[in-house]
Amino acid sequence: MKLLSSFTILGATVLPAVLVAAQKLPLSTSSRWILDADGQRVKLRCVNWAGHQEANLPEGLNKQSIDYIADFIQQQGFNCVRLTYSIDHALNPDVLVSDSFTAAAGAANVSATDMDTMYSQVAEKNPFVSGATTRAVYEAVIAALWQRNIMTILDNHVSKASWCCSIDDGNGWWDEGFGYNDMNSRYFKTQEWLDGLQAIATWSTSQPGVIGMGLRNEIREWLLQGTNGRADWYNFLTQAATRVHQANPDLLVIMGGTQSATDLTHIRINHTIDWSAWQGKHVWEWHAYSFTVTFALAKGNCDLLKQTYGLFDGFVLEQGEDYTAPLILSEFGFGMTGGPNDGLSDDDNSYFQCLRDYVTGNDGEWALWAVQGSYYVRQGTVGADESWGLLDTDWQGLRNPKVPELLAPMFNVTQGP
Repeated sequence: MKLLSSFTILGATVLPAVLVAAQKLPLSTSSRWILDADGQRVKLRCVNWAGHQEANLPEGLNKQSIDYIADFIQQQGFNCVRLTYSIDHALNPDVLVSDSFTAAAGAANVSATDMDTMYSQVAEKNPFVSGATTRAVYEAVIAALWQRNIMTILDNHVSKASWCCSIDDGNGWWDEGFGYNDMNSRYFKTQEWLDGLQAIATWSTSQPGVIGMGLRNEIREWLLQGTNGRADWYNFLTQAATRVHQANPDLLVIMGGTQSATDLTHIRINHTIDWSAWQGKHVWEWHAYSFTVTFALAKGNCDLLKQTYGLFDGFVLEQGEDYTAPLILSEFGFGMTGGPNDGLSDDDNSYFQCLRDYVTGNDGEWALWAVQGSYYVRQGTVGADESWGLLDTDWQGLRNPKVPELLAPMFNVTQGP
């Protein structure tokens, strides 16, 4: 598919909304492809929308209405949103939004007055939240997206609602896994995680437009974790995928490797995961940033970097292998402004140009980090700006009007079954 010419909306150049066409659901997989209900290829071209931090609410509702943000996402040409959530939310869906902001102050160690003010701003922009639960807000976001033909992937980002990720945030590896250490696993309660995924999958049956679930964001080992052949990865992800599929057989089941979703080599060296229990629904995911440690030795040499991407993750697109399945780059991104290359720094520009070349060469699925221009609270800062956000800090328009042009080649569909 060749992109149509761009046009201007909300004061910035964007991709034409006509590109966002309704998909016939449910989706399924065949070899490396994602297919619609008629067997036609669907290429996921997504943007991340965070909701996994202490307020347990999709970000930005203090700045704009849900409809405004959904319109913006549609106007950029995205056909899906990777919407993140915590296990805290999954297991406690009936918390009132007002109470969630009150609790967030304590959880994030910030001023209760500041968070009460934040809640008032949310209620002003989105009056329905008065008396509403956090789950009702997620439902409103999903409905608004689907009204605009935008699909939703529900991504379990963390267990304890908080910013992700670091090696000492306690959200990295299963607490029941081999080599437990407190700094990486104290909040990753395995059974709560499984129960939370099952609860979200069950709820998703009533949410039109939800097409898949990411089982866990950026699984990462520390010290002895994973040294048993990554047996815990196979074990717990199999349990999770089976529960999700049993609860909602229509969903795509999305999982990444270790080392923060950058390393799938064990499925080639050891053995792939047995996905017969969710046959026709399996999707791999991977992440790549300019600072990603897994790919660091190849940095600065694009040919070598692309080979490294393939060595660690992209090999799953090789057809006819027992590990062959679709692969979505579910996180990538860069600082949006301040650099000499259409706003990008030299380092980010070099990274992005090479990654874009790799993804377009494979006609891969992808999800940009991220749509949010700011956060309710991030790492102790109320109203923190997101310099990597597609939206500006006021959520009014593009932070960098050049970004749609930079992303445009990734929207093209050049391959298919």
